[in-house]
Amino acid sequence: MRRLAFILWSCLIAAGCWAQELNCTVSINSDQIEGSNKQIFETLKNSITEYMNQSRWTNMVFAEQEKIECSMLIVVKKVEGNMFTCEMTLQSRRPVYGTTYTTPLMNFKDNYFNFTYQEYDRLDYQQNQFTTNLTAMLAYYCYLVIGHDQDSFQRMGGTPYFNLCEDIVNACQSASMESVEQRGWLAFDSNRNRYALINNLLDEAFRKYRNYYYEYHRLGLDEMASNVTNGRARIAEGLPTLREAYRARPATYVVNTFLDAKAEELVDIFSKGTDKEKKEVYEILTDIDPTRINTYEKINK
Repeated sequence: MRRLAFILWSCLIAAGCWAQELNCTVSINSDQIEGSNKQIFETLKNSITEYMNQSRWTNMVFAEQEKIECSMLIVVKKVEGNMFTCEMTLQSRRPVYGTTYTTPLMNFKDNYFNFTYQEYDRLDYQQNQFTTNLTAMLAYYCYLVIGHDQDSFQRMGGTPYFNLCEDIVNACQSASMESVEQRGWLAFDSNRNRYALINNLLDEAFRKYRNYYYEYHRLGLDEMASNVTNGRARIAEGLPTLREAYRARPATYVVNTFLDAKAEELVDIFSKGTDKEKKEVYEILTDIDPTRINTYEKINK
């Protein structure tokens, strides 16, 4: 009985050690803030790192090597009292089957990453309950990263985590906070914010896009280790889905975020494609993303 109890206790300890889903590297750039005392930014970085990596966000169990790799860069623009006005860039990635290559899943910039913070504040998120804007934003992004990761392995696999993002958005829209903190959560504040992104991801109109997101990774990239031609063809076959979404709603944020992450990767893939693939892919990408035409011209070189 003692041996059995020890085994069960060991399993629980192991499960607890493996429960965390993320391996997030956090950086804070405070160069725009005058003053020599920068200790608060180091404290903030350590608190966010601990919050992201040591919290349990799902019921899934991840081994150390299975954790989702991501990085967060926070650029502090202004500090007034306890109010931090910042921009944040979040990137996540996953390995491609049978290779040493990691593919970017997200490359998202939040221009309204604003929050109140005092040094040594405890970051504690409680589901279905608003505590602070900082913890709400961090939780939102944790679930967003997990949702994109799951969508890349299973059709619509990220839906439960995107639903949690939506719950956070709804809670923050009705929470009491400073007006500068509300930026990013509001429906009509911008078509490129946290509300807009999760609204797109859960909109039935973009189900085809999310199916393509899965096919791009599992049936395209993961296939390329064994058959480059088939994998590349599968990715090219689904690209018109992006154009359909863009033409139906030109202000669609989710297509922009996909291309923010995948533009360079698409160039690398199709610069080695057939002439037909190059022509078709180039036409689609320059149609839906004309600001990066110089990048996409590399496909034909």
